[in-house]
Amino acid sequence: MSEQNPYEKLGVSEEASFDEIQDIRNRLLQQYSGDAKRLEMIEAAYDAILMDRLRMRQEGKIRVPERIRFPERLVQPPPQETPTPREKSPAWLQRMLDNPTPADIVLPGVWYLGLSAISVFYQAGGDQILQMVLVLGVGISIYFINRKEGKFGRAVLFTLVGLIIGLIAGGMVANWVMPQIQQFISLSANQFSTVITFILLWLISSFLR
Repeated sequence: MSEQNPYEKLGVSEEASFDEIQDIRNRLLQQYSGDAKRLEMIEAAYDAILMDRLRMRQEGKIRVPERIRFPERLVQPPPQETPTPREKSPAWLQRMLDNPTPADIVLPGVWYLGLSAISVFYQAGGDQILQMVLVLGVGISIYFINRKEGKFGRAVLFTLVGLIIGLIAGGMVANWVMPQIQQFISLSANQFSTVITFILLWLISSFLR
């Protein structure tokens, strides 16, 4: 076997194309995948053929396709993984954001949608009704965060922060948007702030950990 030239070792003719040599080499590597000695011989023969083809190319005897480059191994570079938007975000934000299940999003959303509807359309009780639904909304937020993370103190803290921010931001935005909204629906500033608070509490209970 040692007296064979590299073409004979691979079982190809000297007129074989690069693609044919490549295919036969890959097939042999697969066929003798458990034979380290045979694999070494196949690779050595393949390298020798490539060296011979390189010499012939330098002498102008053959033309090698442009895609073939010495040492003629068509190794594909490993694909570069594109980081997801979350991977691009700061570490502190990644620690706070959660990957919620559909239930973690839908269930609180249904509750807060119902409370928002009560706040907007049930006006007979006035501010007393708003206070009651806000208390219920706070309890819902604490329940869902604690159910998901098992940290009651953290659930209370996040909920209170969301409640305060929601009421303050809702009151500030209400002065700006109320004239436009009241053209379509009779809505007070307190009702608007309550709805904004529920939206914020829903985001906190669904997407924060």
